[in-house]
Amino acid sequence: MRELLKSNLDQVHSRIAAAAKHSGRDPQAVRMVAITKYVDAATAAILVELGCLDLGESRPQLLWEKAAAINNPAVRWHQVGPLQRNKIRRTLPIVSLIHSIDSVHLAQAVDRIAQELSCSIDILLEVNVSKESSKQGLAASQAESAFIEIAALSTVRVIGLMCMSGLQSTASEKQHQFASLRELRDRLQPIVPQGNELRELSMGMSDDFESAIAEGATIVRLGSILFENV
Repeated sequence: MRELLKSNLDQVHSRIAAAAKHSGRDPQAVRMVAITKYVDAATAAILVELGCLDLGESRPQLLWEKAAAINNPAVRWHQVGPLQRNKIRRTLPIVSLIHSIDSVHLAQAVDRIAQELSCSIDILLEVNVSKESSKQGLAASQAESAFIEIAALSTVRVIGLMCMSGLQSTASEKQHQFASLRELRDRLQPIVPQGNELRELSMGMSDDFESAIAEGATIVRLGSILFENV
């Protein structure tokens, strides 16, 4: 299993580097988060041994379990799926980044609990760029007003935006969706509070990460492609 994982990881890193170079970007500007929902903690731990220190989970409960099982302070855990309010308190001390803040109310709840825990947390605002009703995320038209409210909170730091491309979208439509997130980020930059920046664009998954990199992704969230044949 270790050799298969290493081979898959090496191939993914090569594809990320090639996509970045093709777009005139530094491959080091693109970070891969390994989404471990497909595998158990023991398999995820092998990725850590191979040098993959950014791990992500969709469900908070699985994140808690795997973080406890791996028990490595060098790992940076990412909450990439929906975060229910009753899961915030247990999640905050574990994660380095929450990708899926999709409302002002959720951000306010995170901020309140972070204050109680005397910690701060980096977050991304999730935007529904595909406009699919099944997708979570802020509508692009709501993003500026939501950002202004959330950026004023005391313990959350908005450091970027996140999106998922449409499930039924064509390759061209996906690229347009990724471009729209980058353009939204650029429109928000002038109103970012002093001393902060929207430096992260979390977009692109196993089937479309190269298109996302072409449009400026700084984080790609990859799962199934890492675990093929494992």
